[in-house]
Amino acid sequence: MSKSRLAAAAAALLLALPAVAQVTVADPWIRGTVPGQMATGAFMRITSQRPGKLLEAASPVAGVVEIHEMAMEGNVMRMRAVPALELPAGRPVELRPGGYHVMLMDLSRPLKEGESVPVTLVVESGGKRERIDLTIPVRAPTARSDMSNRH
Repeated sequence: MSKSRLAAAAAALLLALPAVAQVTVADPWIRGTVPGQMATGAFMRITSQRPGKLLEAASPVAGVVEIHEMAMEGNVMRMRAVPALELPAGRPVELRPGGYHVMLMDLSRPLKEGESVPVTLVVESGGKRERIDLTIPVRAPTARSDMSNRH
């Protein structure tokens, strides 16, 4: 095989390989709800290979989805929406109870343990926007599941 054909074959092979994901999501879960409860949180660990941001989220089960932060202000725990969540290069960012999370509000129905909910994240990494479609399991709201995510 000539050098030019070998180079062309190598280039074609590289193009055929799947792109390495710039942003990965690990251990996602959503806290289950009870009838009449109109909001809940989604939690996960997000890692970006390059500096990036979580810009927005959406789900068909919620009328409003926002990125939220919980923080102590004096002696009061406050929750507020943030315009974006920074994703430092190579460092996992934990979305967990009592901290940053994705808030699902105006729920169309209760979310029961054992079901899965579609959620789409929009992230920016390396100057490009990426859409990440997830199917996230619902867990019962127990102290154990909350505490296991506080590290």
